Amino acid sequence: MTPSYGGLALEIVVPVFNEEAVLESSITRLAEYLTHEMPSTWKITIADNASTDRTPVIAARLSEHMPNVEYRRLEIKGRGYALRDAWGASEAKVLAYLDVDLSTDLAALPPLVAPLLSGHSDISIGTRLGQSSRVSRGPKREFISRSYNLLLRRTMQVRFSDAQCGFKAIRADVAKRLLPHVEDNGWFFDTELLIIAERSGLRIHEIPVDWVDDPDSRVDIKQTALDDLRGMVRVAGSLVKGVIPVQAIYAELGRRPIVPESRPSFFGQVLRFGMVGAVSTLAFALLYLVLQGPFGAQEANFLSLLLTAVGNTAANRRFTFGISGPEKLFTQQFQGLMVFLLAWTITSSSLLVLHAVNSDAAPNLELLTLTAANIFATLLRFVLLRLWVFRVRQGEQAAIHGLRPAGEPVR
Repeated sequence: MTPSYGGLALEIVVPVFNEEAVLESSITRLAEYLTHEMPSTWKITIADNASTDRTPVIAARLSEHMPNVEYRRLEIKGRGYALRDAWGASEAKVLAYLDVDLSTDLAALPPLVAPLLSGHSDISIGTRLGQSSRVSRGPKREFISRSYNLLLRRTMQVRFSDAQCGFKAIRADVAKRLLPHVEDNGWFFDTELLIIAERSGLRIHEIPVDWVDDPDSRVDIKQTALDDLRGMVRVAGSLVKGVIPVQAIYAELGRRPIVPESRPSFFGQVLRFGMVGAVSTLAFALLYLVLQGPFGAQEANFLSLLLTAVGNTAANRRFTFGISGPEKLFTQQFQGLMVFLLAWTITSSSLLVLHAVNSDAAPNLELLTLTAANIFATLLRFVLLRLWVFRVRQGEQAAIHGLRPAGEPVR
């Protein structure tokens, strides 16, 4: 992992706020591990953001007496502020950060930074949700974490599994390109950075970690969850509006496929559309059974329809019509919801029309009407998805598969 160019290879930032109880022991333990186990040049930066206890005194003493330990202070609170300040001033090739409680086993640090030092990947994250991860924490925090990451994957169409683990690293050139577009300076900072990175076609490397919950954690779970939801809505809006230049970043840093993918044939699209529809129907039934108890019938029906509609559009985009990459992702998701609502309106209003014409319609006639309406709605959804939502115009095929940035002329 030793870089051939010389200079500083790795800088690890430890954001702190009122951590006088654990700061000295954690930094000492981290420095000892790096001295014995990290073959590359390294530095630890204690990023203090507005601590009011003895943290500044302890951090300053550590930086004076320990080699390769630096202390930076900001008079403003927020993990995002601390990371932005320290990473922006760093001269290292790879930038990382760890939570001060060192909940993550440090044995995961070398495999975290190795793919970045080698140039293989752009960002590297630890995941507590991998099959081989070993995690010790209460059921409440486990449920909240898994629910948040599931919601993030389904609504933002990302593939990384754990956005909140305080164990991440990024190449310095990538950080320089992405940080100006990250607005959040609190706990959502990590998630926003990862969303932009994935939408820009960057390679995110995941490693399973061993993680032990800090019983003294002072994170306000409810407020953090609300802030995260607001952040997701804001980032989604920015991506739809084109405020974040993901295509420009993709053109500069994105990982292009070695072999271009081919769009399925018409017959293949019909077959795949049917398969996605069958899975969506099963998913709707399972979601409805789970949500009916806590929410009631009408709310459970709406939430189940909404979630399966989002998943259905994403699956048809990738599986049925062979489209990948960030180009028009959120526009197509919105259009897919419009198509779904149109189809749902057709089926739900069919009975209203029948009863308006014949108030004493027999059950078999109602079933026949619903069946005909569903067949028509399904055909309409396929046609609209193929000709409107996922239509590929001449010259756009390469951009959709990430072979060139959108807007660049075909040569």
